[in-house]
Amino acid sequence: MSAPARTRPTGEGTTSQRPPDRNRPTGFVASGRRLLGRLGPERPLLVVVVLLAVVSVALSVLGPKYLGQATDLIVAGAGRGGGVDFAAVGSVLLVALAVYAASGLFGVAQARLTNGAVQRTASRLRRDAEAKLAKLPVSHFDRQSRGEVLSRVTNDIDNVGQSLQQTLSQVVVSVLTIFGVLAVMFSISGLLALFALLSIPLSALVTYRIGKRAQPQFAAQWKSTGELNGHIEEMYTGHSTIKAFGRQQDAAETFRARNEELATAGFRAQFLSGLIQPSMMFLSNLNYLLVAVVGGLRVASGALSVGDVQAFVQYSRQFSQPLTQVASMAALLQSGLASAERVFDFLDAPEQEPSPDDAPASDRPRGRVAFEHVAFRYQQDEPLIDDLSLIAEPGDTVAIVGPTGAGKSTLVNLLMRFYEISAGRITLDGVDTRTMSRERLRAATGMVLQDTWLFGGTIAENIAYGKQDATREEVVEAAKAAHVDHFARSLPDGYDTVLDDEGTGVSAGEKQLITIARAFLADPSILVLDEATSSVDTRTEALIQRAMATLRTGRTAFVIAHRLSTIRDADTILVMDGGAIIEQGSHDGLIAAGGAYAALHSAQFTGPAAPEGG
Repeated sequence: MSAPARTRPTGEGTTSQRPPDRNRPTGFVASGRRLLGRLGPERPLLVVVVLLAVVSVALSVLGPKYLGQATDLIVAGAGRGGGVDFAAVGSVLLVALAVYAASGLFGVAQARLTNGAVQRTASRLRRDAEAKLAKLPVSHFDRQSRGEVLSRVTNDIDNVGQSLQQTLSQVVVSVLTIFGVLAVMFSISGLLALFALLSIPLSALVTYRIGKRAQPQFAAQWKSTGELNGHIEEMYTGHSTIKAFGRQQDAAETFRARNEELATAGFRAQFLSGLIQPSMMFLSNLNYLLVAVVGGLRVASGALSVGDVQAFVQYSRQFSQPLTQVASMAALLQSGLASAERVFDFLDAPEQEPSPDDAPASDRPRGRVAFEHVAFRYQQDEPLIDDLSLIAEPGDTVAIVGPTGAGKSTLVNLLMRFYEISAGRITLDGVDTRTMSRERLRAATGMVLQDTWLFGGTIAENIAYGKQDATREEVVEAAKAAHVDHFARSLPDGYDTVLDDEGTGVSAGEKQLITIARAFLADPSILVLDEATSSVDTRTEALIQRAMATLRTGRTAFVIAHRLSTIRDADTILVMDGGAIIEQGSHDGLIAAGGAYAALHSAQFTGPAAPEGG
């Protein structure tokens, strides 16, 4: 069963309000122009490539001419009865061999340079995509599955590079060959050359009609590829959940359906584009037939020599081959342009508002955080937070509780500027956070989330993620404070034990402890704890609470909690519902007030109240 699509809309002000990009592709032609523009930095090298191709093609075009001369020498010698001058024939053939060899060498050099230019272009596309990921707002990833994003950044860019590599060099050679061969054909016989010309408009018409029908199928093929990748990624990450709920059959059915969609789109695209080559071969054979018949008649009338007709027949084949190659490359070009359109669509996605170019503060922030009449909404007509105000003094611990959907995590996301507020302002030490760079703001903040995140690397590297210049002693000290040291040393490789991005080899609680150690080492002014102890046992939770008390000393801490036992010592407890603070105070004060917090506390520790009359 596929996870439901993420449809949470963008909050107002989340993305920069840019005018539509005039360079944004609206079709295959526009995507093709933009893709060629991406080759701009390689322009000097491409000039050399074209020159090499011109020399290679010119030499290959001369080859049949020399072979025709050799044929005429043999025919002339046999006709005179004096024998064939094999020395002369041998000299001509050696020249022809040298011409073909030189043509091949120039062709190899041209292909090598072209491949280098294409690979560098693809590399730049990947770098741009990686940079784009850092500029996209969180809301973009709320609307896109990870598999779809990965497909555009990896599969589609790879396909663009392969398509360019296989077609760019060949297109240049084929076009030059067509013109070069045609010029020589006219020098031999204008009449026969005119017959050969008839194949060009017919070839163009066939390629256009078939290609027009294949284009939508290539677009559907790569769209289906992205959807299938997204489903596979969800099934991989949610493998345990799928098995726990017995939904393997549903997941398999969804996979089969999407796989069938991809197979159908791929079959249609490849079948339609595959019609081009046999159609071109048919036209080539017709052209060959006309040249053979008319050429034979011209030899019989004495207008042409046998060698000229032989050379012309070779040129006819040499002329038809690039036409067939260009037409056959239409499939590769269409596939590459379909991927290019998806890549450019990703690169043109609206970015988050740029951060001010402020210099990093030299002093450590004190950590005074104030929400002043803050309003926020995901949709214009559905306010989530309206006129919210609160102040957290340096060193305060502010706990946030409330039912699901009350706006607890949203409050933290606004503080971190993962989303931009719709009205009001949030200040850090009296400075509006919107006038600070996101890097400066987030450098002062440490986060420990309910959903742990580890990357492929050692335990020590994961702990040091928030402080790149940390020494091993600092890592171990943070690990001891977060109670990671004991289980880390029990592993075969200790702190150098390699974890994958799923944290295979350690338990969920141990993964949580590693992220807590990461926050210890980062030494932030503001600490955000989103159910940070939800994955640990009761004993470990007690240890973590004592460690957290030490970690929170001198820091402003925001604690999102569902278990009220973890926030008894908080300086301020905020009870949220419907995006508003409905109660505020200390644990004892809120219990004495007998309001919403007291009801939550009673439900957790004494169970739900019995119905009246029960």
